[in-house]
Amino acid sequence: MIDTNKLLSEDKMVNSLPVKVGESSFNLLALFPRAATFLVVLSLLLLISACGRSPTSQQHQLYVFGTIVDITLWDVTDQQSQQAASLITTDFQRMHHEWHAWEPGPLMDINRAIAEGEPVSVIPSLIPIIEHSTTLYHSSEGLFNPAIGRLLNLWGFQSSERPHRPPPSAAEIEALITAAPGMGDVSLKDGVLVSSNPVVQFDFGAFAKGYAIDLAIARLRSLGIVNAIVNGGGDLRAIGRKGERPWRVGVRHPQGEGVLASIEIEGDESVFTSGNYERFNEYEGVKYNHILDPRSGWPVTGITSATVIHDNGAVADAAATAMVVAGAGEWHRIAKKMGIQYVMLVDEAGVVYMNPAMQKRVRFQPGTEPEIMISEVL
Repeated sequence: MIDTNKLLSEDKMVNSLPVKVGESSFNLLALFPRAATFLVVLSLLLLISACGRSPTSQQHQLYVFGTIVDITLWDVTDQQSQQAASLITTDFQRMHHEWHAWEPGPLMDINRAIAEGEPVSVIPSLIPIIEHSTTLYHSSEGLFNPAIGRLLNLWGFQSSERPHRPPPSAAEIEALITAAPGMGDVSLKDGVLVSSNPVVQFDFGAFAKGYAIDLAIARLRSLGIVNAIVNGGGDLRAIGRKGERPWRVGVRHPQGEGVLASIEIEGDESVFTSGNYERFNEYEGVKYNHILDPRSGWPVTGITSATVIHDNGAVADAAATAMVVAGAGEWHRIAKKMGIQYVMLVDEAGVVYMNPAMQKRVRFQPGTEPEIMISEVL
């Protein structure tokens, strides 16, 4: 059971600290696809009125692909709650198999065909993922690029374990960057995919978590559930309200323990954060974070985290990654191109960059307000 004392105002924390379940502690890694190969429902029906919540609040915890997915439902029947947990569990099992970048399955088959220069049929569930991520690739000017699977593998990030290995050589990186794999190299028509670049290798790890959470919200709505949060390792989408008040979430401080700020959300919004503080390759005392700049092939430096609010989880997920890559100098332009209205970045010195609309949404912890740089209106 999650320690509710670690949750801001009994709600949710974005990019929260590791969650302890029983005697085990799980680092909150990316939901897809970086993690274990199994899914277990840890708690199908958790009534937490004893913790001071309304008896109409019900919570499910799924251990999915190495992270905790926390589903909180408000004002639902037991039948709705149990059915939701069962269906979402089944959905996530299917997603894990179909979307995994380095375990045998449909995505590996597609990547193999691309490498061999062959056309390949795409299963229906992957078609909208490829199409949506292609649109986001173009709107982000390629800073979000799910075609760089070979580069991620070169750095050791296509693994269920945290890598501890020497960084690749400059020549190896340069060879892949020169080949310039991108979603613009891909053509998908009538369910058949062709790539003009054999170096393209799909890895939707910077996008699939948001897409999966969107599908989970759609599943809840199909069951008549209108007030809920689906929280995958700190990245979440919320619909409706928590009784008479909005949902409140906390953004983890990327350079220390605890919460940097809180955000109230209601209606239908996603809050996603990309950061370099949880997944990295550490070798001889040097940390190489997992967010790679597709233009250089090297890990991003300068920005430690980017938080994005959007009504679509997949867009928020991809945009948060793009904002980290864009950095302090380019994030505003890229956010505008991607149609993002709320952005907050934190750099390595602890300086916060955000647009005026985000400034109105964010509440920093008392006594800890950082240096803030406010941009022009998006």
